[in-house]
Amino acid sequence: MKKLFIIKAGITFENTKKSYKDFDTWVIDKLDNQNLDIEVIHIQEKIYLPELDTIAGVVITGSHSMVTDEESWSVAIEKWIPILIKNEIPLLGICYGHQLLGKSMGGVSGYHANGIEIGSVEITLSKNAKDDILFKGILKSFMAHTIHSQSVLELPKSSINLAYNKHDKNHAFRLGKNAWGVQFHPEYNEEIMKSYIEEVGKSKNIPVEELIKNIEKTPYANLVLKRFGEIVEEEVKND
Repeated sequence: MKKLFIIKAGITFENTKKSYKDFDTWVIDKLDNQNLDIEVIHIQEKIYLPELDTIAGVVITGSHSMVTDEESWSVAIEKWIPILIKNEIPLLGICYGHQLLGKSMGGVSGYHANGIEIGSVEITLSKNAKDDILFKGILKSFMAHTIHSQSVLELPKSSINLAYNKHDKNHAFRLGKNAWGVQFHPEYNEEIMKSYIEEVGKSKNIPVEELIKNIEKTPYANLVLKRFGEIVEEEVKND
């Protein structure tokens, strides 16, 4: 059976990891799908990307690295993404993965002029999301957890904008039939968000107490990952 591959693009803070594990665990938890054969690839440890005929779908996680640094493992993924899209393999890029998806297909990713976005924020769906299979039926405005300094500043020409907010005009987009990027974190829960605020607050001047106070549940953002898992499961059934 073909697998859903999680390309783990980084490691979380040590304190966060001790309490809540890491990116791959959070993604698997929110996929909430016992029917998928899932394999995690720790791409920073060894550059390895699976053969196309073994892939049911791909999730590219967030990372503490920056897309513009163009590390060797990141460049390898970037060159691989257009092949996945050409072959219509379901792909979901989260935060770093979102930015890498945009960059790989001719968009511009880099530091946001307004700096870091962090905490539970409101996301608004564009009219294009109405018939999108990942976002269809989700509330027009919903809460999501965020932590990023870089963004997709300009979308690839062939992409469709799906969501935005006051900070980021490209919070979600689709390329082709079934490749999506989301700048927000559908894999986070409130505890993980709180941990990130506390850790980032150690080195950056952010209103830690206010941000923690404003943390909210994000069921619709979390639903995005579950939906993606269902899309991949359908691909496996139809294979």
